[in-house]
Amino acid sequence: MNSFCYSLAMNSTPDAAAAFSENLGEVLRKHGVQEALRHLNAGVPHRYTAVFVLDGDLLRNLYMVDKLGEARPEQLAVVPLGSSFCQFVLRDGRLCTEDSREERLLDGSPYQGMVIAYHGVPLTHGDGRLAGTLCHFDLVRQSLSEAQFERLQQAARLLSEHVLRAASPRLPDQPGATA
Repeated sequence: MNSFCYSLAMNSTPDAAAAFSENLGEVLRKHGVQEALRHLNAGVPHRYTAVFVLDGDLLRNLYMVDKLGEARPEQLAVVPLGSSFCQFVLRDGRLCTEDSREERLLDGSPYQGMVIAYHGVPLTHGDGRLAGTLCHFDLVRQSLSEAQFERLQQAARLLSEHVLRAASPRLPDQPGATA
């Protein structure tokens, strides 16, 4: 595997991690998930930051921030789980690749080479069941620092409850959706 993904251990200072969580939490409470994603996206080089939620064998894009302000690419609105990059996030707990064209794990995915940089972490229900993914991605090669990856992990923990609450009226009942 050509990608490098950071450990789950938090290496930033406790004060920096707490300040980030507090700041993102305040944005989330005052302005909602979309603005929290905008805030998260502003701190990385990636063009997109997105949330995908499980819906049976599909992933539905509920939120997406594009630094260029363009509409969501239609091919990313609903993605088959089995051909997605997200399947590996849900299976392995993360996926980090600066260049999907060099990532053998992604061979055969129709998104390999279309989405180049991808860094994702899972979203979970309160009881630990998998619910979807939070990811940064781009159409060009991008790296993510260890601190930026840690913020993505923190954001997933903060956003999960809010995203799932927003998703529930949009998705059919999924009592067994666990991937």
